[in-house]
Amino acid sequence: MTGQDWLEKDFYAALGVPKDADADAIKKAYRKLARTHHPDHNPGDAAAEERFKSVGEAYAVLSDPEQRKQYDALRAMAGGGARFSAGRGGAGGAGFEDLFGDMFGAGASTAGGPRVRYTTQGQQPPGFEDILSGMFGGAGAGFGSRRRPQRGADVTTSATLPFRQAVSGSTVQLTVDGRTMTTRIPPGVHDGQKIRLRGKGRPGQNGGEPGDLIVTVHVEPHPLFSLDGKNVRITVPITFDEAALGATIEVPTLDGRPVKVKVPAGTPSGRTLRVRRKGLSVPMGPDGDLLVTVNVVVPSRLSGAAKDAVKAFAAANEGVNPRDGLLEQAAR
Repeated sequence: MTGQDWLEKDFYAALGVPKDADADAIKKAYRKLARTHHPDHNPGDAAAEERFKSVGEAYAVLSDPEQRKQYDALRAMAGGGARFSAGRGGAGGAGFEDLFGDMFGAGASTAGGPRVRYTTQGQQPPGFEDILSGMFGGAGAGFGSRRRPQRGADVTTSATLPFRQAVSGSTVQLTVDGRTMTTRIPPGVHDGQKIRLRGKGRPGQNGGEPGDLIVTVHVEPHPLFSLDGKNVRITVPITFDEAALGATIEVPTLDGRPVKVKVPAGTPSGRTLRVRRKGLSVPMGPDGDLLVTVNVVVPSRLSGAAKDAVKAFAAANEGVNPRDGLLEQAAR
């Protein structure tokens, strides 16, 4: 995206969040809209595909604290969004003074007074060229030394991957400004992770190096698995008797081959058991682990025999109260 895109597009409106929304609210709004407008769910619907791209664009900027800060500053200077245009002969046009007048205390008109404009022949405020260059990837070169090399601007985009493609790595096609490129997403990428492609951004000026392409990767959630670094997490249900007496259970893995996991006797709900090297395969160092969190399931209905068994268990453990001392501790 260009600086002009930032001026013209309201990313907060695209995600349906207020300007003071926190990172969690922005992420939640993006995930909801991405699921609704994903091309897989709307085959042949060009409007849904365009909406999917727009929310991805918005999230790529607003999920990055530094980019969000720059976007907010630029929109604030422009009064919420105005077109930047240069006047003829290099002088600042109407869009120019609207954008930078208040910033330098020179573009604002007073009642009955003239509007002051900066031109290439006038004295420029300190840092003017640097500000333009940073915002527009070299757009300020025309106002200062034309021979100074200017690095091209970075370009941001996003890509959405199914969970298993994110785990194994995938080759994706990215469309930026109507040109299409293919890039490799490495295995084990996490939701929200940014990948920088060197030299794939805007071309430099006056011999400057090109900018980078920054891809924000969004990973669709899996119903069972989640990533924790190179480890894979899964939560599995177990019965009360398995937790109390101990058991060996089968747990699914990413490669489709289940592993046997020993649940020790007396395991409480929420305990995490580790299965070595059953997580992500990594090129260097040991593979990740499978982290199995057990959830003790309490049945909502009991047969007559089951009720009798539970009553017998309660009678056998009469006098055992796991809440002993709880009230005294709370009073301290």
